Amino acid sequence: MVAASLIFKIVHASEWAGAQEAQVYYGSAKDKADGFLHLSTATQLRETLERYYAGVNDLVLVAVDSEAVANDLKWEHAPSRGEDFPHLFAPLPLAAVMWARPLQHDDDRNPVLPPLT
Repeated sequence: MVAASLIFKIVHASEWAGAQEAQVYYGSAKDKADGFLHLSTATQLRETLERYYAGVNDLVLVAVDSEAVANDLKWEHAPSRGEDFPHLFAPLPLAAVMWARPLQHDDDRNPVLPPLT
């Protein structure tokens, strides 16, 4: 079972390498344009990967302790998906990251989610 406090960010490996050096992740170009970091719950991950990252190989899945970023976290409704998503209105401090794992792909090039605990 996934811990209730974990939320997830899908990040390009090169961006994650920069975040590790800086000890903070400032977001993708899309995040910066929207003014917040787009995150997902465990149940939202599969569709997020399929919609926005199809065919992308250099991805890292980052697990974030939602309680550690609670002051800057808002749950907002996404009409395109009909559900609320976690949005982080601040850079992500790596101190709030529980783990980061590269996303592997199956033989059909579909991303395979690692254990989410």
